[in-house]
Amino acid sequence: MSDTAIDHVLASLFRVNSTFTLAAGDKAIYPCVGPCRIAGVEKRIVDAKVVMFYHLIVLDGSCGELFIPVEKAAQVGVRLMIDKSEIPKLLAHLRERGDMVGDWRQRASDNSKLFTSGSPFDLAEIVASLTELSDTKSLTFGQSRTLGRAKRLLVCEISEVMGETETAAEEQIDRALKERSAERGPVNVLGAATASLPNGM
Repeated sequence: MSDTAIDHVLASLFRVNSTFTLAAGDKAIYPCVGPCRIAGVEKRIVDAKVVMFYHLIVLDGSCGELFIPVEKAAQVGVRLMIDKSEIPKLLAHLRERGDMVGDWRQRASDNSKLFTSGSPFDLAEIVASLTELSDTKSLTFGQSRTLGRAKRLLVCEISEVMGETETAAEEQIDRALKERSAERGPVNVLGAATASLPNGM
């Protein structure tokens, strides 16, 4: 997890722990699912005990529903959406160059951890690194799927926070990625390919 992502998680946890009481109409992020609207708080009987659940409606067009125990919401990673003031910092994170791990197994493991962290800055790191990798080689099916999911979650959150269309949000992301690529300069495809072979072969 990057330093920026750690700062965001700590800030988010502070807001969650200090003010995390969701009501009908509020919006929150569920890890690996994205922005959700709180439809209400419902009472259910579980093992002869009364348990309160948040009823979440997924805001990705699917209208999917989730029921999360109120007392476990923070524990499973439900968080408040990023502040509008953090969007420029998030886009700047997409432009930053990072060190790309050469070993695909380590890269897959790192991306899995970043994905489940719930931080939009970690999602941005996945999108940036896999987009950069795609400039040097064809992505595997798993990598393409991870890139698509991470980018989709970023688009949805930025769209909800900024109150703009998903198309406009995606254009901002693509613009930041192009600026990152321009700053990096031409990609040495041959060098990238030979670096991954044993003994440079």
